[in-house]
Amino acid sequence: MLAKIPSHYLIIGSTFLAIFMGMLVMFVRVRSQKKPVSERKILIPPIAMSTGALMFIFEPFRVAPVRILEAVFVGIIFSTVLIATSKFEVRNNDIYLKRSKAFFFILVGLLIIRVVAKSVMSSSIDVGELGGMFWILAFSMIWPWRLSMFIQYRKIKKMNAIS
Repeated sequence: MLAKIPSHYLIIGSTFLAIFMGMLVMFVRVRSQKKPVSERKILIPPIAMSTGALMFIFEPFRVAPVRILEAVFVGIIFSTVLIATSKFEVRNNDIYLKRSKAFFFILVGLLIIRVVAKSVMSSSIDVGELGGMFWILAFSMIWPWRLSMFIQYRKIKKMNAIS
């Protein structure tokens, strides 16, 4: 099915989808800062995202082992930036995610890097494999970030004896 669609249309479509998803993440993040955080709210996104691994059942999305390592490495590097900007605070005996002015710029920066990398790499890597690589990158970015948030949340919860 994907072979029938010209690759430049797939790149354009996936770029617009990435921009839309980036804007959605920013919107959700701003709204979520107005509500207390819970362990469930921290851990559900990476667990839900893990269902995307089903794409690897299909041949076009399979990624070469070296490229898997590259995507994981870049994802972990990107996660350090998100970890550094995600802090919690206690308000009214609840734990909230602190607002970070840098977070918006970091997300936009990561989105720009992703779009540029995708457009450059699309000339030498098959579109399906490239999609798989970027899913691995995102997954490798979100898990360390969310685990860090979870650990930080548990420490704050324990220190403040919040139930």
